[in-house]
Amino acid sequence: MKTRLSQLDRRRFIRSASGFALALPAFETFTGSARAANTAEAKKRLACFYIPDGVPMPRKEDPAFQDWSWFPHGKGRDFKLTKCLDPLEPLRDDLTIFGGLSHPSVRNVHGHSNADQFLTGADTGAAGDYQNGVSLDQVFAGHAGAHTRFSSLVMSTDGGTGSPRGAQTMSFNRSGRPIPAEHRPKRIFDRLFTTSSDDAARRLATSQSTLDDLMADAEELKRALSKHDQETLNDYLQSVRDAEVKVEKAKRWIDIPFPEVEAGHLTLDVTPEDPLNYLRTMFELIYLAFKTDSTRAVTYQIGRENGVGASDYLARAVGLNLTHMLSHKGKEPGGWKNFGTYMRFLSEEYGRFASRLKSTPEIDGSGSMLDNTLLFFGSASSAFHTSRNYPLILTGGKNMGFKHGRYLKYGQGNEDNQVDAGINSDIGWSRDVSYEELPLSNLYLTMLQRLGVETESFGGSKETLTEV
Repeated sequence: MKTRLSQLDRRRFIRSASGFALALPAFETFTGSARAANTAEAKKRLACFYIPDGVPMPRKEDPAFQDWSWFPHGKGRDFKLTKCLDPLEPLRDDLTIFGGLSHPSVRNVHGHSNADQFLTGADTGAAGDYQNGVSLDQVFAGHAGAHTRFSSLVMSTDGGTGSPRGAQTMSFNRSGRPIPAEHRPKRIFDRLFTTSSDDAARRLATSQSTLDDLMADAEELKRALSKHDQETLNDYLQSVRDAEVKVEKAKRWIDIPFPEVEAGHLTLDVTPEDPLNYLRTMFELIYLAFKTDSTRAVTYQIGRENGVGASDYLARAVGLNLTHMLSHKGKEPGGWKNFGTYMRFLSEEYGRFASRLKSTPEIDGSGSMLDNTLLFFGSASSAFHTSRNYPLILTGGKNMGFKHGRYLKYGQGNEDNQVDAGINSDIGWSRDVSYEELPLSNLYLTMLQRLGVETESFGGSKETLTEV
């Protein structure tokens, strides 16, 4: 039976008599002529970005307020970006800036401890016992990951997992355990676009047999353990089951060729010691991962809290020194300008990436890549590590029904962003406040539902933001 050309898609293969399978690329000729994939059927993607240490928030009477306060002046559609964010002006109709959102469970915890819960909304606390929840990206990855070689791509400038309340990854699995982030561009590129080795199938088979043995031994051991130890073992077994899923998925993809990409413009051995090119390379890798449909869920923790790790040197891209110290020196001469100049650098690179997606059409004719991609950028603290009024930007996703071009303020009592403004030391961040805010997870639930995830709650929230 003949196959009509219009029926071909990238999930079909050319098969030889020997059983060798070659995946077909996406053909614009066929998908473009039929325009079969409408907006609702288009690929949906999510990328989340985290910046540490809060943002510059001088008080109104400070001469720096007009230019270097991170939050825009005005509200609704009538807002003006300051110099911190004005590189995003060309994307004005593609983004929404939020004020008055935060996670209720950690509003009285120092911002240095809160990167862990930025995408989870969990009550991770300031000290003592630590338990996190599943992160936003991993919920979406569980929904969309079956369609791509990699369920998600987890990245950070510092790499690894960090420590409890000192995360170096934004992503947490269903058990609330951190997923290690990759920080080396060459490793990320190789994972996405090069075959592991000729003996990949043998290694997968070995991995599967090892996992089988582990599970059998664990079930036998379980009968001899106390209740507490059984709970500990159950957490471990969940990790083993997650590994099993990854092995099974790798086996399904092993005969499908990796996508070919042009990488001549990439400097894959770049490190944070060259912060401008490092950041651009990381953003470019995310673009390529989305463009080749290698994954649809990405996190990139641009910096770790508390001035720890390689990410603290990123401010050298604009001629400044340690990034974290910029948040402490706002009241010194030129302090707010220095902090704001670094924020401007980050918004420039974020805007460059978003514009790249906007200028790239979807192969199925459903608009630009940005129209089908949600970009979420922000921090878990605002004025000097205050765990309230998170600075947040949501970009893209027009095909998911998002209405952009606005600065939305929520809550009551801090409409001018002045309650915590001017703080630049650890004296004052924890003072009692009377203003109200909405749970950030209301926005997360909205995002998940628009991304196609069937859920009625996330991070303790059961309400959405209907005006977004």
